[in-house]
Amino acid sequence: MKTAIAYFRVSTQRQGALGLGISAQQAAVATFCREQGHTIIGEFVEVESGKNCERPVLRDALAQAKRQKAVLLIARLDRLARNVHFISGLMESDVEFRACDLPEANRLLLHVMAAVGEAEAKAISDRTIAALAAAKQRGTALGGTNPNSRNLDAAARAKGKQRLQKKAVDAYAHLMPIINSMRAEKKPMQAIADRLNEMGHRTRTGAQWSNVQILRILRRANVNEAT
Repeated sequence: MKTAIAYFRVSTQRQGALGLGISAQQAAVATFCREQGHTIIGEFVEVESGKNCERPVLRDALAQAKRQKAVLLIARLDRLARNVHFISGLMESDVEFRACDLPEANRLLLHVMAAVGEAEAKAISDRTIAALAAAKQRGTALGGTNPNSRNLDAAARAKGKQRLQKKAVDAYAHLMPIINSMRAEKKPMQAIADRLNEMGHRTRTGAQWSNVQILRILRRANVNEAT
């Protein structure tokens, strides 16, 4: 029986409605593991756009998979990225990874699927740009020129701040069991930061952990739980 590290990604907090939320991905991975005889020994969750190839949580997942000689499992190939170069880099790494929606896919097919996804993402982007340009020509106020996006009241600003805090909390959800366990042992913040750094974990910006950053995500987690 093979051991596996599960990697889940969502672009926004609303993706569950599209069938691409965390629960849908977890169900797909669980079914795959039952059928293929894999055992999940770790789960990593990332909230990030598919266009962004800077994935600190994915980097942590790969590092753990490499250390424990485990397979990296994803529910769908497009959960990694719609980028051929990004997929190629993963395939050239020392970590074996499999997409549950394409369990028998070979390297050539993975390249093709990534290329199709990349082309689709570019087409969507081009259509969006064209639509915005047409709206601007019609005199529609966009972005910062839209009165609705300026002079927000206190409630709207608070709601926006809560969304940002929740995104940060979700990005580090996979680290909270480690942090909470060490807090229960009365470990100082710097000791927790040192432990995360030793395990190969990094912040969303790719930096090493510090006591200040540990305190910051704990405060955000408390705020998020209270809302």
